[in-house]
Amino acid sequence: MKFHEKLKALRTANGFSQHYVAEHLGINDRSYQNYEYGKREPNIENLILLSAIFHVSLDELLCRDDFLQSRGVSADEY
Repeated sequence: MKFHEKLKALRTANGFSQHYVAEHLGINDRSYQNYEYGKREPNIENLILLSAIFHVSLDELLCRDDFLQSRGVSADEY
């Protein structure tokens, strides 16, 4: 799963609107929509806030295990 797909999945699983998340990040709705559409990526501060909003680790938010598996690397190696 890619970051933008994970972001949308977390938002919908929590029952949040795009507006709700954007408001908590202090950005406009369009900027947040661009994250979910894969057109832009959040800065580190917003990544930290997103992990707090969704109550997940940064590793989970960023799909770390999926990324490593796609590279043929075991997550236990790092």
